[in-house]
Amino acid sequence: MGLVVQKYGGSSVADAEGIKRVAKRIVEAKKNGHQVVAVVSAMGDTTDELIDLAEQVSPMPAGRELDMLLTAGERISMALLAMAIKNLGHSAQSFTGSQAGVITDSVHNKARIIDVTPGRIRDSLDEGNIAIVAGFQGVSQDTKDITTLGRGGSDTTAVALAAALDAEVCEIYTDVDGVFTADPRVVKKARKIDWISFEDMLELASSGSKVLLHRCVEYARRYNIPIHVRSSFSGLQGTWVSSEPIQQGDKQVEQAIISGVAHDTSEAKITVVGVPDKPGEAASIFRTIADAEINIDMVVQNVSAAATGLTDISFTLPKTEGRKAIDALEKNKSAIGFDSLRYDDQIGKISLVGAGMKTNPGVTADFFTALSDAGVNIELISTSEIRISVVTRADDVPEAVRAVHTAFGLDSDSDEAVVYGGTGR
Repeated sequence: MGLVVQKYGGSSVADAEGIKRVAKRIVEAKKNGHQVVAVVSAMGDTTDELIDLAEQVSPMPAGRELDMLLTAGERISMALLAMAIKNLGHSAQSFTGSQAGVITDSVHNKARIIDVTPGRIRDSLDEGNIAIVAGFQGVSQDTKDITTLGRGGSDTTAVALAAALDAEVCEIYTDVDGVFTADPRVVKKARKIDWISFEDMLELASSGSKVLLHRCVEYARRYNIPIHVRSSFSGLQGTWVSSEPIQQGDKQVEQAIISGVAHDTSEAKITVVGVPDKPGEAASIFRTIADAEINIDMVVQNVSAAATGLTDISFTLPKTEGRKAIDALEKNKSAIGFDSLRYDDQIGKISLVGAGMKTNPGVTADFFTALSDAGVNIELISTSEIRISVVTRADDVPEAVRAVHTAFGLDSDSDEAVVYGGTGR
């Protein structure tokens, strides 16, 4: 038996009973002959509570000190889990991100992993221990300060450790039974996917699916680390995410034409009104956004008005970055030469994802027909070979997701999907 990396989210270790349940699962893997590295998130809503506490003390907490505060959540989880495992008669050692060798850049609150040097983890495993690692955190290569990895950081920690330790698989334990064809909280008839390719999972993740985040899947694809998404609340098989289809018994699981429907209501739309329709204007706008370190998603430029020679450019971005983007553009208004800005944070994105789309005519027509029949108006459209995304009103998102899900035959005939912990993550 080889080495397995397991990651447990906040809902899985939300309380003492949850920690004991996770400890039993880890010990079971150890008894089956595996070396086990467990990566844990903070308990329940601990991270959000710490952020709220910081903001009560300081409206703009310093990044370095905020990271020092937030990493306490995972340290609590890892220590308690190690205690629970020892209580079951097995040896365990807990490690912070820096002790585990997670080396990052020096950007506080959203650091990126540069390298993983898991010497202490290997030594602990060789001594027969179960290694418990605090997710979401590392140490800066340059400043040696503690850093946090941002949203989905524990998933990324787990995959990075799996790659560095040459693990057989990275198991991501959450509060749903796997990756579903839609968010089970919105579509009760969502169906669990047995296997999905890295490419399709990347598209679902970037389109709003919260079970796995884009950074984690990209890391797994780069190092070809199979991911098994499972529930820590049940013993059911989950969803495999890998480069090649898996075998189940004598049958190979085939990829569906449509993998699923994702949605995202965390974005806002900015429209730059009255932009001169000439070379370099779009570059000036998006250079301004890039210099403010803001990631954008969809971009649409309207046809230029012949009478004025002006056009409008719209793009979507995280709501949390909206004010920063508006301030940056207003600051460069004279240099760019636009008339005004419009900001809209009451939007939602719906995406249809599937590698089979590119060889099946009619998918696009069926997608837009489903939205039309549901009375959903479309504001922006973006496509790739395996994805169609549209922006609509936020209020229309649930109905739009259900309509598209049904139109493509994704509804399950069996029991409704279960969200054990209430969050779908």
